[in-house]
Amino acid sequence: MIAEVSLHGLYVPTLLLLALVALAGTRVLGKLLLRLGFYRLVWHPALFEFALFFILLGSLSTLMTHYGY
Repeated sequence: MIAEVSLHGLYVPTLLLLALVALAGTRVLGKLLLRLGFYRLVWHPALFEFALFFILLGSLSTLMTHYGY
C-alpha cells in the first residue's frame, strides 16, 4: 500500500489519512466504552486505547488493500 492521495495538488500518504481516521474512530469508541463502564474491566486504559488505535489502523489498511483503493 504505497500510494498517495492528491488534495488540491498536495500529495498526502494514504497511511497518514488512515491514521487520522483510526484516531477519530479510537476517540469515538473510547468515549462509548467510557459511557458503558467498560474501562472498569481494563487494567491500563491508555494502553488499551493505544492497542485499539493500531487494531483500527491495521483493519483499515487491510480493507484498503483488499478492495484495491
